[in-house]
Amino acid sequence: MNDNILENIRFHGDLTYPVASGLQVSGRACRFGDIRITQELPSSPSIAPSEIPVSGLPGVGSRRAQVLHAAGLHTAEDLLFYYPRRYLDRSTLVTIRELSLHAGETVTVMGSVGSVHTVPGRRKRLVVTLRDDGGSMELVFFQGISYWQNAFTTGQPVAVSGEVQFYGRKPSMVHPDIDRLQEGDTLEFINTGGIIPVYPSNAELEKVGLNRHGGFRRLMHQVLARYLGGVTDWYADDFLADHDLLPLRAALEAIHRPADTAVLDRARRRLIFDEFFILSLQLALRRRKQGAALPGIAFRGESPTARRLVAQLPFALTDAQRRVLREIVGDMREEHPMNRLLQGDVGSGKTVVALLAMLLAVDDGHQCALMVPTEILAEQHFRTITSLVDDLSLSIELLTGQQTAGAKSARLAAVANGDVDIVVGTHALIQESVQFSKLGLVVIDEQHRFGVAQRADLRSKGTAPDVLVMTATPIPRTLSMTLYGDLDVSVIDELPANRKRVRTAIRFDEDRDSVYAFVRDEISAGNQAYVVFPLVSESEKLDLKAATEEYETLRGAVFPDLRLGLLHGQMKADEKDAVMQRFKRREIDILVSTTVIEVGVDIPDATVMLIEHAERFGLAQLHQLRGRVGRSDKQAYCILMTTKRMYFAGGGKSTDDRRQVSDLRRRLDTMRDSTDGFHIAEVDMQIRGPGDLWGTQQSGYPAFRIANLLEHEHILVEARDAAFTIIDDDPQLRRAAHRGIREQLGPRIRAQLRMADIS
Repeated sequence: MNDNILENIRFHGDLTYPVASGLQVSGRACRFGDIRITQELPSSPSIAPSEIPVSGLPGVGSRRAQVLHAAGLHTAEDLLFYYPRRYLDRSTLVTIRELSLHAGETVTVMGSVGSVHTVPGRRKRLVVTLRDDGGSMELVFFQGISYWQNAFTTGQPVAVSGEVQFYGRKPSMVHPDIDRLQEGDTLEFINTGGIIPVYPSNAELEKVGLNRHGGFRRLMHQVLARYLGGVTDWYADDFLADHDLLPLRAALEAIHRPADTAVLDRARRRLIFDEFFILSLQLALRRRKQGAALPGIAFRGESPTARRLVAQLPFALTDAQRRVLREIVGDMREEHPMNRLLQGDVGSGKTVVALLAMLLAVDDGHQCALMVPTEILAEQHFRTITSLVDDLSLSIELLTGQQTAGAKSARLAAVANGDVDIVVGTHALIQESVQFSKLGLVVIDEQHRFGVAQRADLRSKGTAPDVLVMTATPIPRTLSMTLYGDLDVSVIDELPANRKRVRTAIRFDEDRDSVYAFVRDEISAGNQAYVVFPLVSESEKLDLKAATEEYETLRGAVFPDLRLGLLHGQMKADEKDAVMQRFKRREIDILVSTTVIEVGVDIPDATVMLIEHAERFGLAQLHQLRGRVGRSDKQAYCILMTTKRMYFAGGGKSTDDRRQVSDLRRRLDTMRDSTDGFHIAEVDMQIRGPGDLWGTQQSGYPAFRIANLLEHEHILVEARDAAFTIIDDDPQLRRAAHRGIREQLGPRIRAQLRMADIS
């Protein structure tokens, strides 16, 4: 073969590598010098990879197996679904003579080992000479010299990948990645000569040689060669064709050993689809089970009491409230239990909608329960509902843990006898002593504050009552589809007409005097203010001290003529309640607080929310705090206090430092520029990533290894529609076309369906 001619040879399916002279091509095999290297892989036995423990894999001893187990990798199947986190493009294969055209680039070179020698000096190094028919180059190693000195044999064929550098006219690579090619080996590039996977690793995996470089790749190479043939697809051929999906075996092959970027993209799409499909299948089965478990209550859907309430409200319902109410009433008329999530930003009017739904149930002869996470919020809901239905001849009771035994006993008896229409309470509602006569509707406010078991306990107080769960925490659409895909979701996306947008500003320490003057002006105008300090568990005592000291400073030196109150998490429940009641009665002008301010507490005259060290809060928390003001037709303000050093800093030395500063500024700017809770939630998910947002949810949700809610919404929608269509059409997955889904995915989701009777 002429030295100046580049031939093409195909490996890994469709990937074409340009190969230099000296590599003789013959049919489906190639020859480097006198070494014949074939393309063929050993055949994969049809053994289910799930039956092969990692301890049975070549090169995995007890120590490696222990570390793999700690990383959640127990079987060959686990490794097949352990995807690379990124890829290196090393598909550019050149001759040594051509390296002058690729200075500073990462390329792959094939050649044979010449000399191997050490060079003494201030920094000792090992130099390996690599030759091909057109010239020679140097491979330089500064670390692991003893290892590399023994790793090379003169005349051995190798492929090396690295950045091309020149010292004088001599080309070199420093610490390149290497594939050593031995006689009889298949030409399966592991570290060079193609699109190379980089696997997630950690310190313990690194210690046993399963690193981001060649260690994991060599192990995965063995697993693919031996056990990929045992992978069984869970989709029928028609399903794959309908959704343009690669077969699973081909997708796993391509994700670990991509022939080119096109097949890699197709592999990604298939595996992303699978993750969304598995979750959606679980949600579809849960919804089906909830609807089929027990016959529900088919309410008439007419409520004279609700109509009277709407007629006498001091405000008109928004279009969004009316739309959501129609959705809820439609559910309540059905014969199966309602299971609906009501989302609404702070101040959007969820409570009124829930009350109208409760009146529909009451007029049909049923009782209702409203459970909230705190006593302050329970008392507020009780007062609000009582005032709204004051002349509608209803019986409403409050149940909390702080009530005396005598008072509670009488109320429990009234509830059990059916003499109470609506019960408002905290966790006290799920105690064994609480019995209902005919519970028809359960409403749970701030539902994320309750565990699955607590919600199930309340529902069990009746016979398949309807359930309405509410949240004031806006949830992005993609996250809602995954967290609450088994619920019907209603969204109040409109604020009452009399509500004004809270004006938000970012201020710095040097602006403090003018900020305090502004707060004083608001108090003089008959309004009230919050001053909030951050409180995090790692420094609770420190933060509490800061809040207490600042309270004393504000009371003594800044606002000595005003009435200040202090609220923090170390106070007893009755002490916190007393402070909040004083604030609500306008006996306190400025409430200095940590983040213990209860979600949903309504102080109409509070017009200023001053948040100290705003950079320490997450976006969702900032939005919730801002929602404590602007609860009336008065103009309200939110002031985010930080320092110029934090806000304008260019970032620290590391990428993580710079990203942290960038995210900090983005959070504060988003709060300043937007009051749309759903937009804020989207930005929050972009900053934090969807993975962090699972934290407060019940267990059982699978972790996404390759899918991303932010990037792959279109695949999520397609997978969700496919899963729900299949379950609607064949809920037992008995049809031949769905047998694979039943057999292969059944074990994956069976344990996750145990809590399917409650959202």
